[in-house]
Amino acid sequence: MPIDLISRAGAHPPGRELWPELTRAVSAVSGPVATIHLPALRYNAADLLVRSAGVPIRVASKSVRVRSVLDAVLALPGYRGILAFTLPEALWLAADHDDIVVGYPTVDRDALAELVTDDRATARVTLMIDDPAQLDLVDAIAPPKGRARVRVAIDADASWRSVVLGHVGVRRSPVHDPAEVVALARRVAERPGFALVGLMMYEAQIAGQGDATGLSDPVIRWMQRRSVAELTDRRAAIVDGVRAVAPLEFVNGGGTGSLERTAADAVVTELTAGSGLLAGHLFDGYRSFHPAPAAAFSLEVVRKPQPDIATVLGGGWIASGPPVASRQPLAVWPEKLSLLAREGAGEVQTPLRGIAARGLRVGDRVWFRHAKSGELAERVDRYLLVEDGRIVDESPTYRGEGKAFL
Repeated sequence: MPIDLISRAGAHPPGRELWPELTRAVSAVSGPVATIHLPALRYNAADLLVRSAGVPIRVASKSVRVRSVLDAVLALPGYRGILAFTLPEALWLAADHDDIVVGYPTVDRDALAELVTDDRATARVTLMIDDPAQLDLVDAIAPPKGRARVRVAIDADASWRSVVLGHVGVRRSPVHDPAEVVALARRVAERPGFALVGLMMYEAQIAGQGDATGLSDPVIRWMQRRSVAELTDRRAAIVDGVRAVAPLEFVNGGGTGSLERTAADAVVTELTAGSGLLAGHLFDGYRSFHPAPAAAFSLEVVRKPQPDIATVLGGGWIASGPPVASRQPLAVWPEKLSLLAREGAGEVQTPLRGIAARGLRVGDRVWFRHAKSGELAERVDRYLLVEDGRIVDESPTYRGEGKAFL
């Protein structure tokens, strides 16, 4: 059954009643379970649209990894297109979707060979590049005269090069200054077999950095204000220069954490968001928005090593990124449970300490939230869809459909 996010869109976010509701809904299910709470998903999808202020949102599939959720979100007015994370994934999704941008450069020769021999795929999929060597690889697989033109977009570095702080942001594209981006655009435009159709600039230091997480918040806010000002001027110069070379179809920017700021940039024609839909707990630390925990997972208590410790089976579902505490799953129900510092979330078992552990018995459930929205889907083959205190359906993840793209 398709997921309906339209008929009841804009509902209030669930509160503490969410976790008892989920517990009741899965009471007859054994083993680890992962759920999507449909009212929370509806709320998040609507809230992202409010924050985008009318600028279309391209859905970041890596933060979802469930086709039925992608389809449901894209059925909402205001969402348009997919930002895929690999070319094989984009080719798979292109069977049903006609506007897919691959968010990262690819050197997957088999997938490139499939792309250049499929006219429908070449019309629907846009590759991301930041180096002429990536174009060379395509030409080595299929010379320009023997294939359709391949759509490409340039990924320009959106990090801030601060005099005081140095490099602020993630290490992505090697082209940063307007002159560098325009020079690359000219090289693309001069090459047969390619069509330059887009530009992407992802400001991770703004979109992916919470500003309500601790003592460093004032520094983070200062950094983000300065970075926004610098990026607004630089992105405008880049867009002007590239548009003098090629008529761009889109200028993409932003992320879940920066929708308002990026939407205010006049040269940006579309935003990207995905994490805010299912809402991993890394997105709890922002002042400007508060997503509802739409995705969660639950593990069962299998032992009580001492009265104030309850141990669940499994739990070591660690998110990518630096190996710090924020990448571990967060125990959310019962409340006031915490991981043991010397064990953390384990591959086979996870001990949890706290007052609530005294009331837990063997067979009870503990609810967790994953740090990153999409990566939970790599651990399970399906999500149980919950509404009104019951399971109304289930949706396979990419893994559940036999796909492991990255």
